[in-house]
Amino acid sequence: MSVNGNGDFHIGDRVVYPNHGVGVIEQVGSRTLGQQIEKYYLLNIKSSNLKVTVPFHSVGAVGLRRVVRNGEIQKILDYLSDGNGDSAADWKDRFKENSDRMRTGSLLEVAAVLKSLLVLKETKGLSFREKKMLERARYLLVSELAMARNTEEANVELILDKALSKTNLKFPDAAELQS
Repeated sequence: MSVNGNGDFHIGDRVVYPNHGVGVIEQVGSRTLGQQIEKYYLLNIKSSNLKVTVPFHSVGAVGLRRVVRNGEIQKILDYLSDGNGDSAADWKDRFKENSDRMRTGSLLEVAAVLKSLLVLKETKGLSFREKKMLERARYLLVSELAMARNTEEANVELILDKALSKTNLKFPDAAELQS
């Protein structure tokens, strides 16, 4: 799906603004900057109630996209419930790899980061920065899937825990990550 800035989103669309989370398009507007008219989307970010303006021409650059659909949700659950998540041995390489994956804005990549950090947590324990990244990945996954499925976050946590338990991993509790 290409978003080429010509108004691919509409009021009420549920979208993901990578690194901010899920939101809803509340307004499609335009403003005059000097001689030019700039069209923009006004989003309401669910978690923070923050209002964010995204100019049409920046949509691709910031990675704004629609909330995942059922087919993609199934891919994510299948990924979490099968095989292993591997990552680089050196923590600096691993951290960079995971940071890059988080920046893609792809929920499957976020799930990959979550899984590889959970595997690592079982064997080594996580650094402070990795714990923070796991917390972020967990939040992005839960909030987007809850919005996509129109359900409570607690239900999504159960679904994710069930998927991960098939590979003997435990979905982390939010409270345990904040300690």
